[in-house]
Amino acid sequence: MALVRKGSRRIVVDGTVYRWRLRGRLTYFQGLTWSPCRFAVEHADTPGMTLVVTTDHLHPSNWIGREAGPVLPSSVAAAVQLALHMGWAPTAQGAAFHLDQSAGFAPWR
Repeated sequence: MALVRKGSRRIVVDGTVYRWRLRGRLTYFQGLTWSPCRFAVEHADTPGMTLVVTTDHLHPSNWIGREAGPVLPSSVAAAVQLALHMGWAPTAQGAAFHLDQSAGFAPWR
């Protein structure tokens, strides 16, 4: 399934153009800071398999008001490189590729 273009950002990793975005609406658990922030990445020209990355920090728009840093383009680029190394094929058709980087997530932070 392709990403919604509205709200997505362009990023170039190793000469390849991708688009990435955070979920438009928080999940209930993200809003209450019970689950970590996630973002999705896809190939910009030939969307195929979507990369879904689970981070180890809170969503910046959580309802509780707990401070959370923004998702930086450098973090997105690092996740893309790691996923490619782990076998993600962004132009191939198929189910989403999940990359879990939530080790160390503590909802009470």
